[in-house]
Amino acid sequence: MTQRTKVAVLISGRGSNMEALVRAAQDPACPFAVALVLSNKPEAGGLVTAAEAGIEALAVDQRAFGKDREAHERAIDAALRERGIQVVALAGYMRILTPFLVEAWAGRMLNIHPSLLPKYPGLDTHGRALAAGEVEAGCTVHLVTAGVDEGPVLGQARVPILPGDTEHMLSDRVLEQEHQLYPATLAQFVRGL
Repeated sequence: MTQRTKVAVLISGRGSNMEALVRAAQDPACPFAVALVLSNKPEAGGLVTAAEAGIEALAVDQRAFGKDREAHERAIDAALRERGIQVVALAGYMRILTPFLVEAWAGRMLNIHPSLLPKYPGLDTHGRALAAGEVEAGCTVHLVTAGVDEGPVLGQARVPILPGDTEHMLSDRVLEQEHQLYPATLAQFVRGL
């Protein structure tokens, strides 16, 4: 059997996309294994979910580092390297990364974003899409680069915007697509390494 690529998933909250990656990795044919779930917030609900799934769950509390974001990321980087992590998947990791971590994992760090990039990078993607009168929304998996949500697109899924849609309704439908797109795109990505 070929060695599976060791993936770390970085989260800040409940980690529903992390759960989708963990479910996908349970298939023996999946080319990646989720070896670590790491959060910048010890209270992140996804850490409990990961631990219950038998995956190492680690918090590197950002508050312990004050305003020194790079020092926080150096501690994260050390934890990743100690565990032999090969690819990092951001899944609701709600911090803008410094050049240190982006460069340390260049070409090996992915993110999922709830819009059809390059449209609507950053926050409030659904509200902005509705306000602009868009007819479709969706999600994008991309490589992480120095610019927020600017890295090369690896995969997208489209979701129609329906009459009467609220941000919450649209968000729920996009999230369903995220849970399918991220595992499939990550699998395709690691097969190409």
